[in-house]
Amino acid sequence: MSPVERAVVELILANEFPGAAELRAQVDFVQVVAKWGVDSASVDLLVSEEAPRSPGVTGVIPVDATVVDKSGSLFGEILLWATDGCLSAIEYAWYGDEPPSALPDIGMISIEVRP
Repeated sequence: MSPVERAVVELILANEFPGAAELRAQVDFVQVVAKWGVDSASVDLLVSEEAPRSPGVTGVIPVDATVVDKSGSLFGEILLWATDGCLSAIEYAWYGDEPPSALPDIGMISIEVRP
């Protein structure tokens, strides 16, 4: 992962939810294996076999990571995905006409854990 990808993943995983500890332990074992498009900021991830698994964690991680632009307007959200207990994707969903070509600086992301 790039330093920005890693920072975004670490920001989301710094929160407590079931399976978070095991997902945090995977960060050193993750690599980006594909972009979702030529200029896409969203990527697929692969966790190496020796990393711990987070039993029962599949789907979107239960943390809302909302992105605001420099003026404070809502711009999008980051979704961190897991499949079969392993980190599997970083999705940058945007709320405008032009898709972002890079993940935002973590200072533009506000975090809230879903109940």
